[in-house]
Amino acid sequence: MNRATKSGIAAEAQAKVNAKYSEEQAAECLEWIAVITSADINKSGDADNFYETLKNGQLLCQVINALKPGQIKKIQTSAMAFKCMENINAFVEGAKACGVPTQETFQTVDLWERQNLNSVVICLQSLGRKGSQFGKPSIGPKESEKNVRHFSDEQLRASEGIVNLQYGSNKGATQSGMSFGNTRHM
Repeated sequence: MNRATKSGIAAEAQAKVNAKYSEEQAAECLEWIAVITSADINKSGDADNFYETLKNGQLLCQVINALKPGQIKKIQTSAMAFKCMENINAFVEGAKACGVPTQETFQTVDLWERQNLNSVVICLQSLGRKGSQFGKPSIGPKESEKNVRHFSDEQLRASEGIVNLQYGSNKGATQSGMSFGNTRHM
């Protein structure tokens, strides 16, 4: 990349974003990708390896096609920037199609320009949790399931007579004895 170095506030902000990156979680994601795609990749979680392994987007597209065969019709094999970014974008759209919430996806530049690798890890973990829905291994905590409860009209009416403690109580509430700071001296 031939970009000017960041200075001042931008560099601090970038350092803050980079500090959130977890090598353990990245390694777990790469391990999962290797299992899903049967790819022979370096599973080290260090930021350089994570970036180099995923930056062209080809492996990411293979992950989506492993979960949902045919989801991504054409994986770009060119090393040209816009073709790689096309792959990354196809992965993000494919992840959404697999059920990853929009807030857990990432922008193409987060990976391509290495701006926020942590958001890439978050997206892969979210996708990894969905693995079992597609008959594949999953990573991370098991997704919760819907637990809908149905109450009868009688049960609902029974609760109307109860004073809920969430409303609070103001018995004996006064402001006597409260002092904030000094009195005003004139």
